[in-house]
Amino acid sequence: MSVLKRAHTWEISDSENESTENKPASLSVKLDQDTNSVCVADKSSISPPGGSSAERTSEVKKPGRRKRRTREELKEDREKRREEKERRKEQKLQAQQKRKEAAERINLLKPENVIKSLTIHIHAVLLQDVGCDVLLKTLDGLSWRSRIEDQGIHNSIRWTRQALQGEEEYENGAVEEDQVLMVISQNDFHDIVTSHNKNTNKLAPTGEVKEEAESLLQHLSEYFNRASGKVVTILVTGQHQRGGSRDEDDVDSHFYHLETEELLVHLQLYWNVAVHFLYGWEEVTDHVIAVTKALSKRPYKALCGDPELGFCMEGSWSGGVRVDRDGRGLAQVWTRQIQQLNRVSVPTAIAVTTAYPSASLLLQAYEELPSEEECHRLLADLTVGGGVKERRVGPDVSGRIHRLLTSQNPHLLLD
Repeated sequence: MSVLKRAHTWEISDSENESTENKPASLSVKLDQDTNSVCVADKSSISPPGGSSAERTSEVKKPGRRKRRTREELKEDREKRREEKERRKEQKLQAQQKRKEAAERINLLKPENVIKSLTIHIHAVLLQDVGCDVLLKTLDGLSWRSRIEDQGIHNSIRWTRQALQGEEEYENGAVEEDQVLMVISQNDFHDIVTSHNKNTNKLAPTGEVKEEAESLLQHLSEYFNRASGKVVTILVTGQHQRGGSRDEDDVDSHFYHLETEELLVHLQLYWNVAVHFLYGWEEVTDHVIAVTKALSKRPYKALCGDPELGFCMEGSWSGGVRVDRDGRGLAQVWTRQIQQLNRVSVPTAIAVTTAYPSASLLLQAYEELPSEEECHRLLADLTVGGGVKERRVGPDVSGRIHRLLTSQNPHLLLD
């Protein structure tokens, strides 16, 4: 019986007449007896065992060597690295110096440090009043700097402080504040009223006009002519002495009060001068301390850009609402207006403004109702969302909103 032998390898190649360039790669087919699978291999990728060494050498390419840099190039590279390192170090030091200067500037602008640089200038004429000792002792106890001078407006108290960087200096590196106090007695103020009445060619009460009164008004007028932008406040001391020292009848008292009011209006309108009537130097001292503390806070407020308001300005509720030309933002303004009422929460205000998107619509709804009682209860049944339990606006809030929009009495209490 003849034995059938299988061929282990078949070679398949194309025709020999085709050119070598267009000749496809020859394939080698081999049968694996262990796995009974056919393996096909590309013979062109397999070098013959008897291939020439030149062909094997050409197939293995050696990587090209990196060109070796000269000593001058290495030195130049090191120099560039050193300059870059120094430049970065210099920039870092400059940034640290700027941050340090900014921190020092902010620290200098704090009120507790600014108040140390403030100097209170007291006119020498005020020392003739015995009550001025109260002011001097108080300033000495607070360790605040004060100076007695014979310059500026008579009977005045003014402030200067050390100039900061970029500020215009006044004298000796100091900046003069715009606040000026003028302290006079009740008798001097009465003489000023009489002098003003005489200058305006009106009927004056009997009595001679003292030269000191005319000189005070003259000094005040000259001071405003040469020092623009100053805010002068007149403090009149000895208010309790006037009623016991003057025995005037009703007619003279009436004329005196009218003349006083005319003088106050004239000072306020033409010179922007406010007048405060105080009982003694204790109140004058309190006023000086309050102005000094306010001036010490001014530089820091100017740096922070905070407006001078007496309530907290933090939070989105205090930022205001921007209203565009197309009316965008009016709904939020309407909601804020309802929310300003006492014991009215945000969900309650939203419930009202959702039912009536504007105040005019709510007023129209009020006009359509026949009775006042129905107007009070118009918003009472509106549902307030946002809570776990369902609740309503209620008659109390509804009535207060109705009074807010319809009342003609400006002194009416809504709550």
